Amino acid sequence: MKLPGIVLQPVERISEILFGLVMALTVTGAVSVATADRIQIRTMLFAALGCNLAWGIIDAGMYLMARLGERGRNALAAKAVRATTDREAARRIIADELPEPLSSLLQRAQLDSVRQGIEQIPASELRPRLRGPDWLGAFGVFILVVLSTFPVVIPFVFIDDVRSALRISNALAVISLFLCGFFFARYAGLHPWLTGLIMVAIGIAMVSITIALGG
Repeated sequence: MKLPGIVLQPVERISEILFGLVMALTVTGAVSVATADRIQIRTMLFAALGCNLAWGIIDAGMYLMARLGERGRNALAAKAVRATTDREAARRIIADELPEPLSSLLQRAQLDSVRQGIEQIPASELRPRLRGPDWLGAFGVFILVVLSTFPVVIPFVFIDDVRSALRISNALAVISLFLCGFFFARYAGLHPWLTGLIMVAIGIAMVSITIALGG
């Protein structure tokens, strides 16, 4: 059985971690060092964890909807190819579903080969439905969103001084944001260090906007 990290694509994993970090930072960013006490900190911790638990469930549901929608779109395209007797129309449908530059590189004979493969797919396989890896991926989404809460809130659990805890929390959040950008850049072929710094700036900006709007 595959692990959630293997089912999810690198960009999906990074985006879920980034989302969880932003949600947790939105809660901890509202902490007032001057007036915070242990009761307020405890409330903040529960709020951060509860927020990411809820959004982890929602995000997992959206992941399943996206997979089902993608599979349904592919099924509709395959049915359209099977329904037409016009070879040129079939080639056009197939090419429209392929990403660039792949669609422009395939020759007519190759598109015809794809069409023949589509015609051999059993009709039962063209019904869009969720499969085991999809549920495993949704569970991975939930886990990533929830786990990304802990680097931000853990300092408040073990450090009594709120000012020190907040500084360490912010430092861990910045490091986590940078790592998200760094590994995203390595996957996408971008400059890792520059992308990491940009991710930090974007993350801080997103949190600032969310807090300013009362989030």
